[in-house]
Amino acid sequence: MKPANGKQDPQAADPIDKGYYQRRAKELPSDPTLRGYVEQVLKDGYVVIPNAFTEEEAIEAIAETDRLHGQMPKVGRNAFDGFKTNRVLSLLGKTRVFDKFCLLPQVLALNDFFLDDDYLIYIMETIVINPGEKNQVLHHDDSVTRLPRPRPPVTAAIMVVLDDYTELNGATRIVPGSHKWGSDRLPDEREAISAVCPRGSIVYFLGTTWHSGGANRSDKPRHAATIQFCQPYIRPLENLMVGVDPRRALSGEIPDKIVDMMGYRSAIPFIGYADGLNPKKATRRMIRRLGEPIDYNPPAFASEPGEKETRRASKL
Repeated sequence: MKPANGKQDPQAADPIDKGYYQRRAKELPSDPTLRGYVEQVLKDGYVVIPNAFTEEEAIEAIAETDRLHGQMPKVGRNAFDGFKTNRVLSLLGKTRVFDKFCLLPQVLALNDFFLDDDYLIYIMETIVINPGEKNQVLHHDDSVTRLPRPRPPVTAAIMVVLDDYTELNGATRIVPGSHKWGSDRLPDEREAISAVCPRGSIVYFLGTTWHSGGANRSDKPRHAATIQFCQPYIRPLENLMVGVDPRRALSGEIPDKIVDMMGYRSAIPFIGYADGLNPKKATRRMIRRLGEPIDYNPPAFASEPGEKETRRASKL
């Protein structure tokens, strides 16, 4: 309804935020090395990043994996997990050794290009493929969304190469270019190649890229870890806010950037809040409430002390 006499309507809606609804394509990184990584992923759906961490860091991670396994490590519950494969989940609640792999600058730069701000950790686990394990079935990680392809990815992943990846020992298999395929095309085993690379490498790939773990035809286990990330508007595969003691997340023990990616930060402007509070405030309230009798008549309007969340230009 137009106001009379051409006056501005004091009850008119605010203007639509064009920048929010009409997002511009992201620019390629200015750094030539990072630009090359992005261009490789755009072309093939994956890239191998060499020398992403040191020999000493790899050896430390292998030793920590073996410590977590103990004397009787569990194997997979089905063929997909691998009947001769060991996995340790919720690593962030069990050790600080793998934190550094969540924060590799090359990986964060790739995530900043392929995912939205405030992306989350989708799942994080060690994967040890033992001798005799067969090829895992080819799959793409964000298939659980059931969204038609081709489309932009809603997840991205890294494989942390702790042992040299070889043709024989179970290197991750990739189908190059498969991130561009439609839903009507499935891969053939002969299209998969082994991502052969030395210890200290990172294999980064999109959630739309067909891939799998490889068969281990050697006489030694193949150690690796995977950290997968997802858009802030989908549910992570692993619920880290329940799987990891929240007191450890909020105490400062776990790096802030990782805590954000665990879900303890709202995706601006409003994804992930609880009772009008940002996730950190709401979690502190929950921890306090768990030590008290159940309140069957909580206040209608939540109030909790703490810092207000603000928009961040980048996680870097």
